[in-house]
Amino acid sequence: MPTKTPAPIRLLLVDDHGLFREGLKRLLEAEPGFTLAGDFPSADAALHALRHTHVDVVLLDFDLGEQTGLRFLEAARQINFQGRILMVTAGLSDADTLRILQLGAAGIFLKHSPPSELIAAIRRVLAGEVSLNPASLNAIVSAAAHPQPAPTTLSPREHDVLKAVFEGLSNKEIGARLDISEAYVKAVLQQLFNKTGVRSRSQLVRIALEKPSLYGITPS
Repeated sequence: MPTKTPAPIRLLLVDDHGLFREGLKRLLEAEPGFTLAGDFPSADAALHALRHTHVDVVLLDFDLGEQTGLRFLEAARQINFQGRILMVTAGLSDADTLRILQLGAAGIFLKHSPPSELIAAIRRVLAGEVSLNPASLNAIVSAAAHPQPAPTTLSPREHDVLKAVFEGLSNKEIGARLDISEAYVKAVLQQLFNKTGVRSRSQLVRIALEKPSLYGITPS
């Protein structure tokens, strides 16, 4: 019996630099077993195509002008895209590296690397592996060694009360400002104590001053 020819690997390119995108297209079209399902300069255009076209691997740039590849990753997950996404970028911060992987990217490839390594990276992610460069691996190791606390999400009411505490208002003054009872102010304060792990207003102010970004507070 004749051997059945495997289906070609369908690739989608997303990069806002036309010259780089054209060069990448020529490279991939010359590779046996690869076929291009499309190439786009923006996340929105690529996502529209993704809804109507079968794609095995997306080659996604991080910096897409007014947007980043994070938008594409988030939207691809929302539409339950079953293919693999390989970030092809000039470079990333450690924070962006971790966020990209959290959103489901199968790998990160640096643009200055040899073309042959890109072909190998595509085949690795298609096989279900994760493909990372040394810089990305270092970011993961650093994050594991120095874990950051998860952001504490405050309700709008908790945020308003915390802001008023920062301003030195008493419970009665906070109630008057927010048009709520003093008992309700005390209840919200207790919720803040529970979320932040403190027992007093002074401790609440101190911990929020030490880590303002965690609580959405900007000290004046």
